[in-house]
Amino acid sequence: MAMIETVNLTRKYGELTALDNLNLTIEQGSCFGFIGPNGAGKTTTIKILATLLKPTWGEARVDGKVVGYQNHLIRPIIGYVPDFMGAYEDMLVSEYLEFFAACYGIHGERRRTVVGEVLELTDLVHKATADVNGLSRGMQQRLSVARVLLHDPKVLLMDEPSSGLDPRARIEMRELLKELRRMGKTILISSHILSELAELCTEVGIVEQGKLVYAGSVAALMAKAGSGTVIHVVVDERHQEAAQLLARVKGIRKVALAREESIIRIDLTLDPDSGLPISEIPSRLIAQGFRVARLTQEQVSLETAFMKLTKGLVA
Repeated sequence: MAMIETVNLTRKYGELTALDNLNLTIEQGSCFGFIGPNGAGKTTTIKILATLLKPTWGEARVDGKVVGYQNHLIRPIIGYVPDFMGAYEDMLVSEYLEFFAACYGIHGERRRTVVGEVLELTDLVHKATADVNGLSRGMQQRLSVARVLLHDPKVLLMDEPSSGLDPRARIEMRELLKELRRMGKTILISSHILSELAELCTEVGIVEQGKLVYAGSVAALMAKAGSGTVIHVVVDERHQEAAQLLARVKGIRKVALAREESIIRIDLTLDPDSGLPISEIPSRLIAQGFRVARLTQEQVSLETAFMKLTKGLVA
């Protein structure tokens, strides 16, 4: 079942097209990573889904409800976490959460129970009596997540939740998001920390210049971005001769020496008719008197896939 769906979603700011016919489907219970350069349209998409912006044309639906026409039905089932939380002077963490719980219509003993539960879930119990403005950036981001969990939403819309966090705070935020995923929440998260999205998300979408470049599983993205198998070979000596030998082998598309000239980088062809088994590479070298010290296969990362499929364009 699709929890989030956009159909030809377009948003213009005057002559600027921030979103250009975006078609996106996110299934219930999935964690979807939204990737793209600054200005690509990620925040605009999230704000439309959060009912904070209206589309110029096209349609966005959350749990089957249409943004712009059924906002009163959408807002109770979503939680929106912006990249920066607003300023709330002279408020304690517990007061901040109780204030928003009251806004969600949670009162009395139930409100105290709910506030206690989200404090425990986000590991903020020890900060309950701390001043909100005195919290670190990481603690404020956790508090922002705690705020949107008060009414137990089905969908979480998170815009750069790890932005500006130190390494420890990023790890803690990632573990919190994993727990929310285990709870069955549908999560749409934008981030520039692609290695975290690869570990956290079931699916990713790449948007560039307001257009969707790719949407699907991380594994399928790696396969799509892969331009063939890449092998790293280290020989004990005569590195240049070894590279020249391999360059003449059918099925090897390109051979290059690394700066230190001890690692030979080999691009194998994608053509199955002329493909070369990886085991043939050391065999060819050994037959010519070379001693192979190491052979490894290069892994395509989410960062590599992103760089190959995008050009750095913005709207």
